[in-house]
Amino acid sequence: MSRYYSEEQLITTVSRLTRTRLTTYVKHEFICPSQSESGVVYSAADLARIELICDLDEQFDLQGDALGVVLSLIDQLHGVRGELRRVMEAIEAQPDDVQGQIIALLQKV
Repeated sequence: MSRYYSEEQLITTVSRLTRTRLTTYVKHEFICPSQSESGVVYSAADLARIELICDLDEQFDLQGDALGVVLSLIDQLHGVRGELRRVMEAIEAQPDDVQGQIIALLQKV
């Protein structure tokens, strides 16, 4: 079962997160909370992303558009990793001779 956090729980859990920061992150769509019967909620993935955003903001002084660009690149990289994982699973499902041919082709590139 997924864990969800209210705004208050999120701010309590991520000590460096302020209500103003959270509002800014949501406004810029760096975080997209879900709506539940009890109001706005944040997932465990949102919590991890907020911690990353706080790190980028504090350690690299990234804000606004610059932070948006970096987050977009991270999202793209994450997507590519998922695609590569699926390709690897497809290759591993092939017979040994086919795997050998694929490896030989990749070594030529």
